[in-house]
Amino acid sequence: MKAAVLRAPLPPAIAGVAFLFLGLFFLYPLYRVFGASFLDASGAHFTLHNYAKVLSSSFYRGSMANSLTIGVLATVITTAVAAPLAFAMARLPIGGKTALMSLAVLPLVLPSFISAYALLLLFGRAGVVTHALQSIGIPFESIYGVPGIVLVYVLTLYPFVLLPTLAGLKAVDVSVEEASQNLGASRWRSFWTVTLPIVIPSVLSGALLVFIDTLENFGVPFVLAEDKPILAVEAYKLFVGETDTNPASAGVLGVLLVCTTALVIVIQRRYLGRRRFATGARRSPPLIEVGPGWRALATAYCWTVVLVSLVPFFAVIVISFMEFRGPVLHPHFSLENFAELFRRSTRPLENTLLLSTLAAFGAALLGVPIGYVVVRSRTRLSALLDIVSTMPFAVAGTILGIGLIISFNSGWLVLTGGWFILVLAYVVRKLPFTVRASSAILHQIDPSLEEASINLGVSPVMTFARLTVPLMLGGIVGGMVLTWVSAASELSSTVVLYSGQWQTLTVVMFQALEGQGAGLATATASLLIFFTVVPVAVVYRLLRRYEMSLL
Repeated sequence: MKAAVLRAPLPPAIAGVAFLFLGLFFLYPLYRVFGASFLDASGAHFTLHNYAKVLSSSFYRGSMANSLTIGVLATVITTAVAAPLAFAMARLPIGGKTALMSLAVLPLVLPSFISAYALLLLFGRAGVVTHALQSIGIPFESIYGVPGIVLVYVLTLYPFVLLPTLAGLKAVDVSVEEASQNLGASRWRSFWTVTLPIVIPSVLSGALLVFIDTLENFGVPFVLAEDKPILAVEAYKLFVGETDTNPASAGVLGVLLVCTTALVIVIQRRYLGRRRFATGARRSPPLIEVGPGWRALATAYCWTVVLVSLVPFFAVIVISFMEFRGPVLHPHFSLENFAELFRRSTRPLENTLLLSTLAAFGAALLGVPIGYVVVRSRTRLSALLDIVSTMPFAVAGTILGIGLIISFNSGWLVLTGGWFILVLAYVVRKLPFTVRASSAILHQIDPSLEEASINLGVSPVMTFARLTVPLMLGGIVGGMVLTWVSAASELSSTVVLYSGQWQTLTVVMFQALEGQGAGLATATASLLIFFTVVPVAVVYRLLRRYEMSLL
């Protein structure tokens, strides 16, 4: 009781700071986007004309239909690919599971639009594979359009479904399946009728992340959509093209994006809220014994999915060392692409490293205390904070960028034109990573350790800093690395917010793809891959050593 009383002032203080930050730099910009959609071009008068104009346009209705179609297709196919993969890795005796897991998470730390561009180099109209197929009489044209976009999403987003489904399968209590088998069901029938329904929440949570990412993604459709309108891309184009005081039409598309995402989240929550899935797990179910044929088939499937998902990244690295003459690729070794990149300036690389580092520390500084409040303080305030701190993941980067510009381009606080607004956007966008990673590790730390420290006279703040944070180090660093990597590859908010000297590597790629700089784009992509994979590998090794030292 004494510990609870002493600790009571800390969570409200943390929640207050968090709500202030998120209210000013997340909710307020979204409110401004929402408001802009109901104002005329001058920004002075209320009107519904903006919605009538957009919704009556077959072009913008088509962009919404395309985004939803791509989102649904990508979500269904990704789930169909990842769920069997999770089952095989969790319940079947396949070889190389450790290596599989290490490789399977790589698509999460590699920029998806780089994968899109790599596939374009392979399967585009002038692609290497396209020419090879046409030379042997196979009538293949290109990967542009819905098939290409969906393929990239499946290859890069399947870990979103794989990881929670894998965790869900391992958390099912073995007694549930044993009870089913004792009633006469076979092992396979028990799995399909008992185990699979229990892990539905895990599958749906991953599928929801996939759908949200497809709606807000800017880079992949920019590379592969060609002339097919996509909602996130059209919102950016409208914002850039609107020269009036109020970006009304862009605001309408932004509201439609946010409302679509919110609707999907509500539907999922209502579905899960009407059902019970808990089993009170005590012991994970054993591996299912299968014959050599099924084991070989499962192993082949797992390795095929994982290795195929990495093909685009290996391809872009190899192609970056080849010669380009304009947009045409020639299979000759060359360092000219990298020479051209560094002849221009090293500033984009320096900006990427600096801004990503600042964003990682900023997200940790805010996200770790939020994770602490969410786990340790079970109140309505902490529940609301959990929701608000997770919401940025569901908001397109282009929309947040537009909101920040509307909010802080004039008035009492002007932030546009510098580096700080980019860091703010990254911190807000990536905050859910740090909050989730911190809260996950905090669930495994016994609260009695903190209570004992406070009862011995140590203040709650010092207990948190000297005891809780060191114990959470693995989760904190993991969240920071994920924030760093995703901020380094961020395109959607960067392309809206950056100004002259604060160009990043993703912007260099974006501009190269707009022009004819294919060689420059591949060199930039390879550099970005290097600076995202290497930190992850180094930190992983350091964390393993740190964890071993605690044993």
